[in-house]
Amino acid sequence: MTKFSRQLKSHYARFIAGINAKCVAICCVDDCVTQVKSSHYLKKREVLMQTFKRGIVVAALLFSPMTLAQDLNSQLTAWFSQRLAGFSDEVVVTIRTSPNLLPSCEQPALSVSGNAKLWGNVNVLARCANEKRYLQVNVQATGNYVVAAAPVARGSALTPASVTLKRGRLDQLPPRAVLDLNQVQDAVSLRDLVPGQPIQLSMLRQAWRIKAGQRVLVIANGEGFRVNAEGKALNNAAVAQNARVRMISGQVVSGVVDSDGNILINL
Repeated sequence: MTKFSRQLKSHYARFIAGINAKCVAICCVDDCVTQVKSSHYLKKREVLMQTFKRGIVVAALLFSPMTLAQDLNSQLTAWFSQRLAGFSDEVVVTIRTSPNLLPSCEQPALSVSGNAKLWGNVNVLARCANEKRYLQVNVQATGNYVVAAAPVARGSALTPASVTLKRGRLDQLPPRAVLDLNQVQDAVSLRDLVPGQPIQLSMLRQAWRIKAGQRVLVIANGEGFRVNAEGKALNNAAVAQNARVRMISGQVVSGVVDSDGNILINL
């Protein structure tokens, strides 16, 4: 009986030891899994943080030029709108220059050359202290322009009934298009015009105020005196144009035609 009891205790002890060993192994595995999971989580978190930081840097790099371009676009729109007041009431500006070539200051001084057009493709000088940048912009301007309201034959004088205003894109008009009806008053067409055709200054001439062979009055003004004499015009001329006149004495003089058809000479 005693021998059997010792054997039983020995088997029990080995059984318990086996269980303990398995538990230790399981615990070790659990600890390893936990550590692996923790390490994986930390690495994933680190990657996410790095990605987030990179995103912030990239966004800052992108957002800053975009914001600067938007502000500059607003400034350019206001600048062109002010200078086109009376011609256009709708101005849209598009900057064609690359964002990395835009001026670095927030309020650059803007200018264009004196004879530059103010719509279509325009080069704008932007100054920031000692920095100068040339910007390429496109300006769309909408307003009124003069078109033929009825057929006009070459050599005919334009009348209020033969012209009218039309609204549209001024930047798409041909060169020297007429925008004001007063510009065609008493003008003569140099070519045939069809209804709806935009009128250009190159298509017109002013009506002759005097014609060659016409008797005209020549008025010479000097310091403290004024002399009037008649002569014969040698060429056609409109108001404010030069006319040559042969005087009764045979002398040829030149002067400017005034609104009354007189020839003015300043001595």
